Amino acid sequence: MNPFWTQIIIQTTLRHQHKKQSDKKRYSSFELAKGYRAFLISAKRQFKDFILITIGIFSASFGFKGFLLTNHFIDGGATGISLLISALTDIPLYLLIIGVNIPFIILAYNIVGKPFAIKTAIAITGLSIVLATVSFPNVTNDNLLVAIFGGFFLGAGIGFAIRGSAVIDGTEVLAIFLSRKFGTTIGDIIIVINVLIFGVAAYLLGVEIALYSMITYLSASKTLDFIVEGIEEYIGVTIVSAHSEEIRQMIINNMGRGVTIYNGKRGYGKMGETQEVEIIYTVITRLELSKLTTEIEKIEPTAFVVMNSVKDTKGGMIKKRPLKH
Repeated sequence: MNPFWTQIIIQTTLRHQHKKQSDKKRYSSFELAKGYRAFLISAKRQFKDFILITIGIFSASFGFKGFLLTNHFIDGGATGISLLISALTDIPLYLLIIGVNIPFIILAYNIVGKPFAIKTAIAITGLSIVLATVSFPNVTNDNLLVAIFGGFFLGAGIGFAIRGSAVIDGTEVLAIFLSRKFGTTIGDIIIVINVLIFGVAAYLLGVEIALYSMITYLSASKTLDFIVEGIEEYIGVTIVSAHSEEIRQMIINNMGRGVTIYNGKRGYGKMGETQEVEIIYTVITRLELSKLTTEIEKIEPTAFVVMNSVKDTKGGMIKKRPLKH
């Protein structure tokens, strides 16, 4: 990019961030450099989101037109509602995708935020356009293959869109809203919605199609989890031990992982005696969990260890491969 236009963009960005300041303010070289770095990070993030959403749109479209539509199978959520209406009427799916999701986009704007709602609207519109204009081959008419692989490509599409900070199925947004209103979990709301959808499908389309559609939903949900959570599942491990320094050295040197140490107190005995202790926290993959617990047991068999699932991580040493010995 031309340096002149780059500087104009950076100054405009800085003025937007500091609305109360005069538009004629002159920025120092440090402020311009900081603004340029922020601009590059934001541009890179937006480009990555665009690529992920585009992949998601084409994957979901292939799942729709290559598998599900010709066999009248449905999925859960807003896509399931769209497929169900499409199977019962002559309304094109690309119009239903937009129509069914409009209320969810408005809801997303109110409870999640404007940027998310805009990206979601763009993603859903893009999906509709691809469904209307791009042709995909009908891969197979085998019901089981249609259910499994149709769900796979649809779930992958939804997952890539979520990775790109958007959704092409608004059910999650509705679930967030209802969970806040009624004090239930998001998972419970989604289950209730899908039970209603598959119940209607069983009544209107037949029990067999509804059962195959449930396989489609399970395939899509598992693929979605795989795409969103990643190949590796991370485990956060909290360790309370009198030999914290040895355990810290072991995690760094043997496991090749970073640690966070914070001071705490542990209580024990009938009188509730307390003792100062260093608490260790680290994040590893599930495949490394057995090795870590074995090494901790070698140092202190009675160490108190708490493990919990971690959706994803960023930065630190977690992305590095374990050291080989």
